[in-house]
Amino acid sequence: MKLHELSDNPGAIKRAKRVGRGPGSGKGKTAGRGMKGQKSRSGVTINGYEGGQMPLYQRLPKRGFTKPNRKSYAVVNLGLIQKFIDAKKLSSTKRISEDTLLECGLVRRKRDGVRILAKGDLTSKLMIEVTGASKSAINRVEKNGGSLTLIGKQKGD
Repeated sequence: MKLHELSDNPGAIKRAKRVGRGPGSGKGKTAGRGMKGQKSRSGVTINGYEGGQMPLYQRLPKRGFTKPNRKSYAVVNLGLIQKFIDAKKLSSTKRISEDTLLECGLVRRKRDGVRILAKGDLTSKLMIEVTGASKSAINRVEKNGGSLTLIGKQKGD
């Protein structure tokens, strides 16, 4: 087989219907857009328009508030830290900081800091230093003989 012998399967390529090319073409004159009106014109998008009626997204009640300066933390579970220690990607003897978690690939990006949660099993004695942690995570680390130090203002909430 040579390159010039290659071809598509029969019926795989279908030519586009040429619109607005006379009445004999089947899509002449108005090109299938009907008569007049907003939808027959070019360059018009009418997302959410309901013919003058108040659109649904405006009829529904608006609730809540989005805080513009809220903090976003990278969340890490204790079970994942233990998994990385077992896989020799983290050392349980050295202090584990946010930068350490970033280097080993446990956290993709720090955002406003790293927050530790208590999900999963922890068997190692760890020294962790992060921005935030849940109370149960702090208790779990201290129960194993380790320490969890919080950097900044946030105390285990």
